[in-house]
Amino acid sequence: MADDAIEQVVSFLRENSPMAGDTIPEMRESMRQATAIMPLPEDVSFQGIDASGVPAEWTDAPGAQSDRVLLYFHGGGYTIGGIHSHRQLCADLSRAACLRVLSVDYRLGPEHPYPAAVEDAVAAYRYLLEQGFAPEKIALAGDSAGGGLTAAALVALRDAGERMPAAGVCLSPWLDLTQSAGTYASKADEDPLVSKEMLDLMSAAYLDGQDARQGTASPVFAELKGLPPILVQVGTAEVLLDDSRSFAERANQAGVDLVIEEWQDMIHVWHCFGALLPTAYEAIDRIGEYLEEKLA
Repeated sequence: MADDAIEQVVSFLRENSPMAGDTIPEMRESMRQATAIMPLPEDVSFQGIDASGVPAEWTDAPGAQSDRVLLYFHGGGYTIGGIHSHRQLCADLSRAACLRVLSVDYRLGPEHPYPAAVEDAVAAYRYLLEQGFAPEKIALAGDSAGGGLTAAALVALRDAGERMPAAGVCLSPWLDLTQSAGTYASKADEDPLVSKEMLDLMSAAYLDGQDARQGTASPVFAELKGLPPILVQVGTAEVLLDDSRSFAERANQAGVDLVIEEWQDMIHVWHCFGALLPTAYEAIDRIGEYLEEKLA
């Protein structure tokens, strides 16, 4: 059943990619249209706020504990997507982990190149501290570029001497903006969503000529010592698979308590396809268990 489900999702995405287009504006419009038709759960509340100058949105599912927060960074190659595109995933995470989710509408390239996204992520975390949330009750999470931003924000917070959050969660993270890992070629035919050519375009727009190997641009090259526990979930059918493997190896060598889970045959951020793919909710439930443990 699982094999049939993922095959159906892959087939659908090859014909209906939510990131279709040859330019950043085309991909933005494609994602806007793809997510605009998604119904949202009626029992979950969404409230927009200003998080110290950064647009953000609270997501509260029934049973969410008011003192525990998941600070969430959406995917989209640092150039597309936003709060609107990830509401369902944030609702699912709030429900699974019994906590509040603060989704961040960080600035995007090419209008706002690196390190604008990192600055906004750090500002949003500091906002939570200013509101009285305890660091040990906060976790950072994100998917794709947002997973990379999660790692980058942890590095930036450590370097700034901030009190660190309890944990990080990276879903199918984009951690190396040089696009040089082996799975960009070996998984190219399996991945229906992401390609090296797409990420080359996005990284160029985000970096605006800056060095991709900087630690808060590509966390796989950062010094990782001193980061909190991290959970990485990645599918074995992703071109980004080696990003996660390299990051996990370097993190473990640096003494970071990092757990990497490779989900067999899963595609990029399969967590978003729960309506079609039961494995999506299995992965989300696992995240919920992890956060329950780390924020206890």
